[in-house]
Amino acid sequence: MDESQLTIVVPVFNEEQIIRETYRRIHNVVNQTPHEIIFVNDGSTDHTLEHLADIALKDPRVKVISLSRNFGHQLAVTAGLNYAKGDAVILMDADLQDPPEMIPQFMETWRQGYDVVYGIRRHRAGESPLKRFTAFAFYRLLRHLSEVDVPADVGDFRLMSRRIVDMLNNMPEQHRFIRGMVSWVGFRQIGIPYDRDSRFGGESKYPFHKMWRFSLDALTSFSVEPLRWVRRGALAVSGLAFLASIWLIRQKLAFPHSLVLGWTSTMVTMLWLGALQLGALGIIGEYLARVVEQGRQRPLYVVAQTINVDDDEKSMSPPYPGERRTDKRGHAVDFDRNSVL
Repeated sequence: MDESQLTIVVPVFNEEQIIRETYRRIHNVVNQTPHEIIFVNDGSTDHTLEHLADIALKDPRVKVISLSRNFGHQLAVTAGLNYAKGDAVILMDADLQDPPEMIPQFMETWRQGYDVVYGIRRHRAGESPLKRFTAFAFYRLLRHLSEVDVPADVGDFRLMSRRIVDMLNNMPEQHRFIRGMVSWVGFRQIGIPYDRDSRFGGESKYPFHKMWRFSLDALTSFSVEPLRWVRRGALAVSGLAFLASIWLIRQKLAFPHSLVLGWTSTMVTMLWLGALQLGALGIIGEYLARVVEQGRQRPLYVVAQTINVDDDEKSMSPPYPGERRTDKRGHAVDFDRNSVL
């Protein structure tokens, strides 16, 4: 059996309270299976990296990819996928809401010929009614608008085959919505229901503003329907304006000397038209902003340091000026700035 058969990718941001427990539970589940665990430190500002370094120095199957700053969950996941070598790759968060104990079931289903095995959240413990409602509404809205069938109530907790991971690694999107990209790829996919636990410790790293940005990325990446709404709204308003113009002309011809009345209705009409125009510009602006950012062709993330990463794996993600990588003994390796320019 290939020693790289299974890779577990875990993005981490400020999880010093629980990261050792996360490792322990994953290790207990996969210890008898050839595997590697890739922790992606997404610019943590607490002692998360120190804990990860200590874990990696004791277990050579643990690899640490430390990013230069917080790039966001989806890009941290992308970094982990770029380094993953396994024939099967599992994504999971570090907060233990998605139980590592489901990994054997994922693996068994994958061996039956499925390329993607994802968890369907049957129950979401420890989440507020508002968060559950917004998540419910988001997935239904996305399924309604998107031309890709993105499963409802499904996060990034999943297993993917090697060919799915290779395809994701070849996709150049800056604003990434991993679960939507996986659905777009296709192949045989199946969901397994499970009950989602409360966070083991710490607090959620997805406040409302991050959830809002994540939702915008998902909608603009997998649907052009908002742009079609703008077109339909413009056509509807144009039709109403045409009918109103005919009525006004008839009134003027019938009563040429009448006083100018209807100030209130005029102001209401102007306000509604102004709101429609500004809303349309806002939607178009969101799409244009993504076009501009995609055109910059900047790297998706910058790696500051790696631990337990071999030379052949380092070539998968070229070093950037000032990047620091660490060998298996924990010794830092600094790259000459001139060698990467």
